[in-house]
Amino acid sequence: MTSLLLTGGRVIDPASQRDETADVLLADGRVSAIGPAGSFPVPADTERRDVKGKIVCPGLIDSHVHLREPGQSAKETIADGTRAAARGGFTSVVCMPNTNPSIDSASTVALVHEKAERDAVVNVYITGAITKGIAGEELAPIGGLKQAGIVAITDDGHCVQNNELMRRACEYAHMFDLPVLDHCQDYALVSTGVMHEGYWSTVLGLPGWPAMGEELIVARNIVLAENTGTPIHCQHISARQSLHWLRRAQQRGVPITAEACPHHFTLTDAALAGSDRFWEKDGRGLAHFFKDDKRPQWPSYDTNFKMNPPLRSAEDREAILEAIADGTLAIIGSDHAPHCNFEKEVEFDNAPFGITGLETELALSLMQLVHPGRLKLPDLLAKFTVNPARLLRLNKGTLAPGADADVTVIDPDKEWIYRNSFSASKSRNCPFDGWPMRGKAVLTVVGGKIVHEEI
Repeated sequence: MTSLLLTGGRVIDPASQRDETADVLLADGRVSAIGPAGSFPVPADTERRDVKGKIVCPGLIDSHVHLREPGQSAKETIADGTRAAARGGFTSVVCMPNTNPSIDSASTVALVHEKAERDAVVNVYITGAITKGIAGEELAPIGGLKQAGIVAITDDGHCVQNNELMRRACEYAHMFDLPVLDHCQDYALVSTGVMHEGYWSTVLGLPGWPAMGEELIVARNIVLAENTGTPIHCQHISARQSLHWLRRAQQRGVPITAEACPHHFTLTDAALAGSDRFWEKDGRGLAHFFKDDKRPQWPSYDTNFKMNPPLRSAEDREAILEAIADGTLAIIGSDHAPHCNFEKEVEFDNAPFGITGLETELALSLMQLVHPGRLKLPDLLAKFTVNPARLLRLNKGTLAPGADADVTVIDPDKEWIYRNSFSASKSRNCPFDGWPMRGKAVLTVVGGKIVHEEI
């Protein structure tokens, strides 16, 4: 295997608290050496890339991705989804089990492993379902799933409503040293809601989805984590009161963590009313990125703004940004959820929830957190590297010598425009079409092999 030398970059490895200008040598699929230029021998046939002025960091990890296989390949395939991941700078993705059939058996885990080995350009880790068929009625064979190679259990896309069943799932997960990831949604409260319950749902005449529908399940998960000792990770948190409960629980040592998604800390429910209203009423913290004549345009009731949980108020958005900055939200994930065009091109009530996000995730995080000074770059990178690696017990997320040669090179100031038509994903349901972006992955290396390059 040809070795690769990255020269002159700013090397940031949150796992080892490294932040320095150095060269990085990758050889035989491993990180071979890091240090000043000329401080270590370099094989004669080494491939070289000058990355001066750019960031060299451990390969980014997205802990929340829907690759849609098996059974939903019209929306996305492992091949297309992982190409989108590579373009976004991600060297590892964790796929959710709400496929068809759902990933609730060892044979389905084996099928996904086989397809990933054949088609994926980045590392694919698999989660198993908590319940059979993700129906919330009977536990899946958690021990068998662990033996087959899953890294966590979740019914993502659904939420186990039976608290006793969820308690037993946590107890089994604890036995098999598996974290539990939970999509926090109380069905009775949410009912037929399709957008955040508030001012804009009233104005637009759409069924409201109360924040309380998330908050109650977050509170339940805190109680379960505290009483079972099982690490529970709350997925795609969107409501400010959820953050209040999480912050207090973490302070007293409860094994509860949570993630944020870029769409929830970038957009608000006002986006559903059209761009003018969004910029005037709820675009605080965003307008300075765009000139008036270059602001993205979108119509009212655009189904590309329909996601689960929904976009919430400006106050909720601000609370999420604060929680990311103070560490309450330790991980950022895309919740990349592709859908066919014909599925989204219907009335808002009838459209499926979900948007794509692998290719915009890094830029939006830089724009909302690092460039405005809310978060230092090493702290942001920790949320994409060492933090998800620790949660899921992955041997990833570091540039320590001997570690896997998964590396992302980032140009934090690169200006570009995201276009759905140029996406590597099979689907086009992203609300950020036409958005000017600042910051981009320009080189993605998996196992020492370049899988995406824009240098």
